[in-house]
Amino acid sequence: MRKVEEHRSLLLTAVGAALATALLLSAAQGPMGCFGERSGVSRVTAEGRPPAVLLPSPALALAGGKAAPRAVSLAGVAERALPSVVNISSTKVVRHPGARYLMPFGANPFFREFFGEQLHRFRMPKEHREKSLGSGVIVSADGVVLTNYHVVAHASKITVTTHDKREYGAKIVGKDPKSDLAVIRLQGKVSGLRPLPFGDSGKLRLGDFVLAIGNPFGVGQTVTMGIVSAKGRANVGIVDYEDFIQTDAAINPGNSGGALVDMNGRLVGINTAILSRSGGYQGIGFAIPSNMARPIMRSLLKTGKVVRGFLGVSIQDLTPALARGMGLGNVRGVLVSDVQPKSPADRAGLRRGDVIQRVNGERVRSSARLRNIIAAQGAGAKVSIALLRGGKRITLSAQLGTLKQAARLSARIRPREGALGGMEVGALSEEARRAYRIPRRIRDGVVVKKVTPFTPAAMSGLRRGDVIMQVNRRDVRSVKEFLDLYKKARHNVVLLVSRRGSTFYLVISR
Repeated sequence: MRKVEEHRSLLLTAVGAALATALLLSAAQGPMGCFGERSGVSRVTAEGRPPAVLLPSPALALAGGKAAPRAVSLAGVAERALPSVVNISSTKVVRHPGARYLMPFGANPFFREFFGEQLHRFRMPKEHREKSLGSGVIVSADGVVLTNYHVVAHASKITVTTHDKREYGAKIVGKDPKSDLAVIRLQGKVSGLRPLPFGDSGKLRLGDFVLAIGNPFGVGQTVTMGIVSAKGRANVGIVDYEDFIQTDAAINPGNSGGALVDMNGRLVGINTAILSRSGGYQGIGFAIPSNMARPIMRSLLKTGKVVRGFLGVSIQDLTPALARGMGLGNVRGVLVSDVQPKSPADRAGLRRGDVIQRVNGERVRSSARLRNIIAAQGAGAKVSIALLRGGKRITLSAQLGTLKQAARLSARIRPREGALGGMEVGALSEEARRAYRIPRRIRDGVVVKKVTPFTPAAMSGLRRGDVIMQVNRRDVRSVKEFLDLYKKARHNVVLLVSRRGSTFYLVISR
C-alpha cells in the first residue's frame, strides 16, 4: 500500500510540474516571442522583439543588435573548424661542442686508465635529436599552414598530420621570431584540404565565446571553449611585437600554433602561450590576433621575411596622472618622450612632448598599439600622424624607414637574452646628452635608456642614464658595435660604465 501511495504522489508531482511549465510557456509567448512546433524554427512577435530559438543540440543564442539573434551550435562550429587544424611534429638535431663525461669522476685520468675503453659508454654523444609537438592551421587549399615560430624553430624535419590522419612532410616558407609566427608548406601531392577562413579579430568583444583547437600534450585534437577575457595584451615579455588576445579557453603545451575560432567558425587568433606557474593551464592563455597574423603571413609568403616600418621615437603611455602633471587634462594618446636624430620622425617634424592620437585615422591609446601599427605599415610607407602640441591639433606626414635604421640608433635585449636581458640601449646623441646630463668628456658609448624591473639587467646594477663605454676592454662607438661585443662574450662581461660623472667597472656573469 505504501508503494502505491508513493507512485501516486510522484505522478501528481509530475503532472503539477507539467502544468506549471505549460503556463510559463504560454505566458512567454506574449512579449518574448514563441516557440515553433519544429526544433530550430523561430519567428518575430508583433512587438518586433527577438524570439527564443530552440536547437536540437547544445547551442548559444547570440544577440545581434536590432536584427534577430542567431543561434550557434558549438558542435557545428567545432565540426567545421576541426579539419583545418593539423598536428605538427618537428625534429631538430642538437650538437654539442664536444663529448663530455656524465659521471663526476669520468674526466679523472686514474679512472680512465682503470676502466679503459669501457668508459666511453659513459660519455654523452656529440649530438642528439629532440622532438617537439605543436599545432598549425591550414590557410590555403594548396597546403600552406600557419603556426608558431617556436613550434618549428631550428627543425631539421617537420611532419604534419591532418584531421583524417594523413601525414605530409613540410618545409618552412618563412619565419618571424619577433612575432612568433611561421609559415610552412606541405610537400608532395596534397588534396582535400579544408582551409580555415580568416575572421576580423578587431571585432571581438570582451565576453565573446571562442573555441581553442589544438593538440595538447600530444594526445590528439582537442576542442576547448572559453571567452575573450582581454584584448591588446602587450608587454607580456614573450616576443618583441605583442598584441595578444587573452582567453580562458583551456590552452596547454601542444596547443601552440593552433586555432582560436569565433562563433562564426572563423580564425581570429593563433594560440601561442599560457601564463602559468606550474607549466599547465591556469586560466590565462594568449593568442596572436588574426589581424596581426594575416599581413605577416602574406609578407612571409611573398618575400620570406617581414620588413617592418620604423618611425624613430621613444614613446610612453600617457597616464591620467602624467596628463594632469603636464597640464593636458583628459587628453588620451601616446606621449613622445624623445625623437631620434635623422630619423623619419625627426624629418617629419615630431617633437618631444607631442601626444600622438591617431595614425592613418586609427585611434591609438597605448604605446604598444602605436608600435604595432607603425611596424605593420612596412618600410617606405607614408603615414598620417594626428597629434596634440601645446593645445593645438596638428597633422604631420612621415615616410617610415626600416628597422635596420632602428638597429643603428637603439636596440632592445629581451629578458631571456643573457646577463643584460631586459634592457634597451640607444646611441649617444645630443638628445640623450641633454636628457641624461652626460658630460662632453664622454665621447663614445651607448646610453641605457630603459631597464625592466626584475630582469637580469636590473639585477646587474645598471641604471637608466648609464653610459656603457667599453665591453671587455673594447671601446663601444655604436649600438651595433655594443651588440656585437656582447654576443661574442663567452663567460664574464666586463663593462666600463659612466654614471653621473663617475666611471667604474662592472663585472657580470653570463
